[in-house]
Amino acid sequence: MPQRDRLHFLLLNIGHFLDHMFTLIFATVAALALSREWGLSYGDLLKYATPGFFAFGVFAYPAGWIADKWSREGMMVAFFVGIGLMSILTSFSQTPLQLGIGLFAIGMFAAIYHPVGLAIVVAKWKNTGMRIAVNGVWGNLGVASAALLTGYLIDNGGWRAAFVAPGVFSIAVGLAYAWLRRGEFATAEAGPKAAAVSAAPVALSADRKAIMLRISAIVFLTTAISSIIFQSTTFALPKIFDERLQDVGTTLAGWLQAAGVPGRADLATVIGSLAFVVFAVASMAQLVVGSLLDRFGPRPVFMTVAAMQLGFFAAMPGVQNWAALAVALGFMLGAFGQIPINDYMIGRMAQGPARARIYAVRYVVSFTVLAVALPLIAFVYDRWGFNTLFRVLAVTAAVILATVSLLPRRLPTPVPATA
Repeated sequence: MPQRDRLHFLLLNIGHFLDHMFTLIFATVAALALSREWGLSYGDLLKYATPGFFAFGVFAYPAGWIADKWSREGMMVAFFVGIGLMSILTSFSQTPLQLGIGLFAIGMFAAIYHPVGLAIVVAKWKNTGMRIAVNGVWGNLGVASAALLTGYLIDNGGWRAAFVAPGVFSIAVGLAYAWLRRGEFATAEAGPKAAAVSAAPVALSADRKAIMLRISAIVFLTTAISSIIFQSTTFALPKIFDERLQDVGTTLAGWLQAAGVPGRADLATVIGSLAFVVFAVASMAQLVVGSLLDRFGPRPVFMTVAAMQLGFFAAMPGVQNWAALAVALGFMLGAFGQIPINDYMIGRMAQGPARARIYAVRYVVSFTVLAVALPLIAFVYDRWGFNTLFRVLAVTAAVILATVSLLPRRLPTPVPATA
């Protein structure tokens, strides 16, 4: 791969990292800082994050449509600069309502990445499964770093710094992306558009239409259901660890202080670090899944991942400390491992000119469900605690397993368009 392409892929991966980090900064801020500083319960604070996740989903389709009609490269610059500016502005919030408005604005710009960035990755490079997996690992490291960096900044600079520092970095990356892709904003999509004008789709047989319809239904159904799992685990994990790993966190903080480790070893930093370790290790599952997708196809891989989630969610209720850490790592391996599977199936079957819009529909479904999952977490947590939430997630994983069993063993080969 030429050096310019390597740098382009790196910046796209950094974009995925930042996208997920920005959307989850508030999860750690709410769990470890604002519930104490503003005197609101964890469940009450989640209400102010919900509109941001609706924006994360709803604005995905307009972002994909603009990218296909104007420029995917231009939309990526808008993503980097826009989300950075909105994060900085959010740091000035003085009330929960102001914070909620800031999170909504962050969600609007965060919606750009998935339909646009993934469309670029799939269209530009080969080895689709592994490329999506590598890109997905970067996204999940963003999930992990949200807990780690936010916990550190809470201890050393306050919760407002957790919004300012990544905002400044994102703007800098956006300027670098604009410089790298300069001159391509107006011409990047000329090829796909021209092909779309001159091409006509091939008529499909009745059997092939039935298979495509079945696969599409499974993709979007499992996308919606798995989004409940992803949101519940990634958003709530800092709070789960805050409740269940207090002894572990206190012990580790004492060890670090006794060992003379430089810097502060406060509990928020340690809990954030434990969440980071779990997220970072679990994200490596995507590399394994990406390789297996290219070799065996989605059905056996998806069923294995769903079964893993079912087992670990069922084991989590009542578990504390080191055992809770181990079980959490298990269900996060499953939650992160499933992410590239639906993107792989869409990338294999979607036609290039409208690929950003097709990905956009997938992420409208996914991130709208993410927003719905927040009230679910708050409702279940306030009334019954996390044990009941884990039982709900175990049932959800069982539904995914049953649904995925209906996939064909191999995806049909895409039918090319004809002039």
